Amino acid sequence: MTENSHETAQNATGPTAAGPTATGPTVTETADTADRADGAADVSTNTPNETGDAAIPELVIISGMSGAGRSTAAKCLEDLGWFVVDNLPPALIPTMVELGARSQGNVARIAVVVDVRGRRFFDNLRESLADLEAKHVTRRIVFLESSDDALVRRFESVRRPHPLQGDGRIVDGIAAERDLLRELRGDADLVIDTSSLNVHELRAKMDAQFAGESEPELRATVMSFGYKYGLPVDADLVVDCRFLPNPHWVPELRPFTGVNEEVSDYVFDQPGAKEFLNQYTELLQLIAAGYRREGKRYVTIAVGCTGGKHRSVAMSEKLSARLAAEGIETVLVHRDMGRE
Repeated sequence: MTENSHETAQNATGPTAAGPTATGPTVTETADTADRADGAADVSTNTPNETGDAAIPELVIISGMSGAGRSTAAKCLEDLGWFVVDNLPPALIPTMVELGARSQGNVARIAVVVDVRGRRFFDNLRESLADLEAKHVTRRIVFLESSDDALVRRFESVRRPHPLQGDGRIVDGIAAERDLLRELRGDADLVIDTSSLNVHELRAKMDAQFAGESEPELRATVMSFGYKYGLPVDADLVVDCRFLPNPHWVPELRPFTGVNEEVSDYVFDQPGAKEFLNQYTELLQLIAAGYRREGKRYVTIAVGCTGGKHRSVAMSEKLSARLAAEGIETVLVHRDMGRE
């Protein structure tokens, strides 16, 4: 697997965040769980929610060799809608499940990345797994494996030490970690060897296991903007609508925006407007299929005109509706409307 430097650096430097949900062992809870956190220790994971239905979250534990792709696997689950916590101490896993059970279904799937770096840490994990089993919590263990040669190359490429090598060599740290994780690997429900996988191939394997039969979801943000206020820095694709006549120069349309029907009708009555919308929508379908294959889950499409008030707004409204009709989850944002 061609591991990026971010992955190995994270595993080599200690607790990190796998998305917006957690930073190290400190978990940013939902509003509901935060309000009840003080009583978490008294909650059984078998306690029903207020509607009387069991609300025990599904749990996946991601572990394995440092540099084998744990962070990539965690980000993949996060993109699939899982609540991901990176480097949570094993002793807190049952508490995390309890909090999820108290969320009234808001946290239905939890993924925990476990970085086993010491014998006591590993003992705590075994105790937590036994506790979860006693409470009949459904859990799966995903173990990421890789060959010694591949792991050495990845650590050397980012010039970082292995977290367990101490004063020795990288291979010494790898050997120590492999010995420490031997029992956990034997208990794993899914073992993925990433020695010859790149990041996209690993994501495809995770999708195959956890995305179900449906195709991985793509989320699009369609953003209108005005060129005179600058390009959006987070744009993946940029559409320029300045080839269309500007309603600003039509006195009766100037006060309105592209959201108004009069302005929209004017824009799409212009030569090439409807043809552009149709053909660009077809192009986006092709691009969306490629994004899904490459594991890209989010795309921002910036639609611009001079001031971000008329043409870009009208085009964004139509384009977002087309994408939503194609089954793409779409968010519509008018960045500069009202700034003039």
